[in-house]
Amino acid sequence: MIKVVRGNPTPEELAAALAVVRARAAAASAIPSGAPAPRDSWSDPSRVAAHRLPQPGPASWTRTYWPS
Repeated sequence: MIKVVRGNPTPEELAAALAVVRARAAAASAIPSGAPAPRDSWSDPSRVAAHRLPQPGPASWTRTYWPS
């Protein structure tokens, strides 16, 4: 059941929102239950290893990974 808590949507806006919810539910049920979940690219270790790390040296203390 979907309930509008705030606002006054038009029938077209409500139909569009319902279509998105139904499409997401259909996509979630299309994934087989035995299949592993897709990996998120944020947790991929190769994302971090793809960049060159700064080399140690006399001015290495001036380089940092923290944003300035």
